[in-house]
Amino acid sequence: MKESQTNPNPRMESKKSIPPYMKAISGSLGGIVEACCLQPIDVIKTRLQLDRTGNYKGIIHCGTTVSRTEGVRALWKGLTPFATHLTLKYALRMGSNAMLQSAFKDSETGKLSNRGRVLAGFGAGVLEALVIVTPFEVVKIRLQQQKGLSPELLKYKGPVHCASTIIREEGLFGLWAGAAPTVMRNGTNQAAMFTAKNAFDVILWKKHEGDGKVLQPWQSMISGFLAGTAGPVCTGPFDVVKTRLMAQSRDGGELKYKGMIHAIRTIYAEEGLRALWKGLLPRLMRIPPGQAIMWAVADQITGLYERRYLHSAAL
Repeated sequence: MKESQTNPNPRMESKKSIPPYMKAISGSLGGIVEACCLQPIDVIKTRLQLDRTGNYKGIIHCGTTVSRTEGVRALWKGLTPFATHLTLKYALRMGSNAMLQSAFKDSETGKLSNRGRVLAGFGAGVLEALVIVTPFEVVKIRLQQQKGLSPELLKYKGPVHCASTIIREEGLFGLWAGAAPTVMRNGTNQAAMFTAKNAFDVILWKKHEGDGKVLQPWQSMISGFLAGTAGPVCTGPFDVVKTRLMAQSRDGGELKYKGMIHAIRTIYAEEGLRALWKGLLPRLMRIPPGQAIMWAVADQITGLYERRYLHSAAL
C-alpha cells in the first residue's frame, strides 16, 4: 500500500490534477485577504523607494510620518487598485502556471521536471506582468506618491481618474511604464516561488499534489513564507527601477529615466549601489507574509477540492 502511495500510477496522477480554474479561484481569494492585511507595508515601501532626499529615516519613521501628517487612512492609499490587481494577478498566475505545468509534463509518465516547473513559473510571471501587474501598479504608485488627503489638492482623484489622466496625458502605453523591469522581476519571482513552494511542501510536510492530503493553514503559511523570501533579495534592483519608471510623468518635460538600463545606471551614479535595494526590508515584510497568507487560503480551497472530488473519486 505504501509503495502505491509513493510511486503513484501515471494515469492516476493525470486524473488527480487540479483544474486550472480551481487554482485561479483559490489564488484570487487569497489575494483579497492578502491585500487587506498588507497594504500599509506596500505604501511604506513605495514612499521609501521614491524618497531621494532622506525625508524618511526608516520603515517605522515613514509609517508614523505618513499617519501623523496625512492620517491613518493614508496607509491604505491605493487599496482599490492594489486589491483588484492582486485578485486578478493571482487568478492569472495560479491558472496560467497550472496550464503551463500541464504542458510541460512528460507525456508518457505525467511527471513534471524541476526545469519544467521553473519554466512554467517564469512564464506565469511574465504573463501576469504584462497583462495585469504593470498597468495596475502604475496607477497604484501614482496614487501612493501623492501626499495629503484633500481631493482638491491631489492630481489624481481615484483609480479610474488616475488611469484616464495617464492615458490622456501620456498615451495608452503610459500605463505600461516600467514594463521591462516588471517582467524581469515577476518572471524571476514566480519561477523561484512555485519551485520553492513545491519543494518545501514535499520536504517539510510530505505533501504531493493529488495525494488527498490537505495541509493545515499554518503549514501552508510556513511553506509560503519560506518560498517568498528569495525573490525580493534577487530582484530588488528591478523593483526599485520599476517604481521609479512608473512614478515619473511628463509634467516637468523630459523624463529623468529613459528606460530600465538607463535608470539602473542613473540611480547607481547618483545614489550609490545600496539605492538599488531601497525598500528591501518592507518588501521582505510584505512579500513573504503575503505569500504565507495567500497560500494558507489557496491551499485550503484546492485541498478541499482535492479531497472531495479527486481523492474520494480515486477511492
